[in-house]
Amino acid sequence: MVMQSVISRIIVLAIVALPLAGCSAVAISALGGGTAAGVSYTMSGTVSRTFTAPLPNVRAAALAALQNMQIDVSSIGKAGDGKEISAKSVSRSIDIELEEISPNVTRMSVSAKSGFFHSDSATGAEILQQTGRKIGEL
Repeated sequence: MVMQSVISRIIVLAIVALPLAGCSAVAISALGGGTAAGVSYTMSGTVSRTFTAPLPNVRAAALAALQNMQIDVSSIGKAGDGKEISAKSVSRSIDIELEEISPNVTRMSVSAKSGFFHSDSATGAEILQQTGRKIGEL
């Protein structure tokens, strides 16, 4: 009888949690994360921020931030309507996507990984913060 009660509770919890499976940003916000200075976090470890600046300015600021942080840029390419920057530090591989939302608004997403499974959202958030500072200097 006790075992049936435990199984019933697990099933109910799984059903209640199912709608949240695709809403990682909502789930993280509900847990108290994702509120630092306009930076949004996802379960995959990617961090994003929208800047009120044209894409070329955000690109220049991101490159300056990476240089200031002594992170080597591997490649700069085009990704859809935006730009993609790949970089590498001593122990991280970093992918940056820049998406033009309007002529004066750009969304920047940063994914920093150490190995195949470990994401480093703190490094991504720092790159976003440094980019914001560099935009202010342009």
